[in-house]
Amino acid sequence: MSVVVQPINCTLKASGESSTEAMIAVVKTAFEEKGASVEKTIRIASLNIKPGVTSDEGEGDDWPQVREKILAADVLLFGTPIWMGQAGSIAKRVLERMDAFLSETDERDRMPSYGKIAVAAIVGNEDGAHAASAQIFQALNDVGWTIPAIGVCYWVGEAMGSTDFKDLTETPAMVAKTARMLSSNAVHLAGLLKGDTYPG
Repeated sequence: MSVVVQPINCTLKASGESSTEAMIAVVKTAFEEKGASVEKTIRIASLNIKPGVTSDEGEGDDWPQVREKILAADVLLFGTPIWMGQAGSIAKRVLERMDAFLSETDERDRMPSYGKIAVAAIVGNEDGAHAASAQIFQALNDVGWTIPAIGVCYWVGEAMGSTDFKDLTETPAMVAKTARMLSSNAVHLAGLLKGDTYPG
């Protein structure tokens, strides 16, 4: 039973190189080594994701297509940079749009994200990875996603430093190790829930 992973990149950049994309690539490779199928990364800043808390905010809103792709997958790989010690504004916009799941339940009160896994890939040049993952995971769990053990892979550079993750010459050993554990746990849990999801 193949597990499908949908990465989203919540960098603030609409295009160009991104440390968040570089971290997603590390985790993507780990997922592929576990036999998962990884879809093309969706760069949120390149789309028109309108503010709001419904699944469709009207003409020009690109969220409905993003929503369809993330819910078609078994695992959501949520990538974000850290800004000012917390998850970036693009990440928060995505979380706000998922608030609609609360009112989109089935006959057993299950949200559309029930039975699906969410993991995070976080980068930044300051402390804040724990704070960002806490924000993200609380919000995602509130709207039905399941978080596996070791659900986040992160890297933070030296405080007030100038080195970005994308500029490293090699992936740090602990980042690679964590990516392997994250992907292993997520694929395992996704397989279990695909076979027997929450009863509601």
